[in-house]
Amino acid sequence: MISKLAAVNTNAMSSKLNNLLTYSNFVHAVSGAAGSVIAMSVFYPLETVRTRLQVHVGRQPKHTPMEAMDIVKDEGISSLYQGLFPVLVTLCCSNFVYFYTYNGLKTSLLEEGSKPGPVKDLLMAFVSGVINVLVTNPLWVVNTRIKLQGLKCGTANFKSTPTSGYKGIMDGLWKIISQEGVSSLWNGTSASVMLASNPSIQFMVYETVKRYFQQFFKSKELSGFLYFIIGAISKMVATVATYPLQILQSRFRAGSKKSDDSKKITQSLLNIIRSEGFLGLYRGMEAKLVQTVLTAALMFLCYEKIAAFIFRIMGLQM
Repeated sequence: MISKLAAVNTNAMSSKLNNLLTYSNFVHAVSGAAGSVIAMSVFYPLETVRTRLQVHVGRQPKHTPMEAMDIVKDEGISSLYQGLFPVLVTLCCSNFVYFYTYNGLKTSLLEEGSKPGPVKDLLMAFVSGVINVLVTNPLWVVNTRIKLQGLKCGTANFKSTPTSGYKGIMDGLWKIISQEGVSSLWNGTSASVMLASNPSIQFMVYETVKRYFQQFFKSKELSGFLYFIIGAISKMVATVATYPLQILQSRFRAGSKKSDDSKKITQSLLNIIRSEGFLGLYRGMEAKLVQTVLTAALMFLCYEKIAAFIFRIMGLQM
């Protein structure tokens, strides 16, 4: 009896492992990574402006075009693309992990006869987001530091933080470890884990709306325009809902582990409200909305079309 139960458990574990290690999950992961790299390459200057607006404490926030003009005037147009390569490398790794995990969980649940739905989309996306954060947060810490190097239009607070001298991802990782300790590579992890709710909401909205249109048009593959619109709507909803946490995330990653802000998320939010007012929680949201909505929309369009193309030439089903 015991041997039969053990055999059943072994077969069940083997089946779940096979569901995770599939060509389908790999194709989704590669397509998601490729789509994110293409989208970020197109809209990266907006990402630079957004980061600057979020971490510039103590100065009057400006609209996106004016902030971009200040950066170009003070530091040159190349500063809008500062840290592009490290971001693309990190984004590629991050989205590969995320899309692989999400589709692996999705495949496992569907194999068990479970029907897709908003709640399940939300839970699968949240678990995938948490795993992604724990694996790739050190890379994002380095990326934030690299983007803030040579900061001339900031304040004395951020000029005094260790944001210079990073020649690349590996150099940045080594210097942060040697100067601040290994734990600094996970600065902002608490906010980032909570921010796993962002892609959770995004994927829940995206999958729900996509399923609606698939049923409406009676077709599994939609037009590029629809993918773009659905991606934009889903990211807009997720960004507005979670933006204050994104403010904390950027500031935690920009500073050292000695930052008082990283002690408590709730206390940090209250500190921002006291020092900058309630609108301080939404500093740079204009730039973030423009950047993140356009980037997400283009990313989903590229992801869906790349995945459909690969599945088609491989003779597999999506």
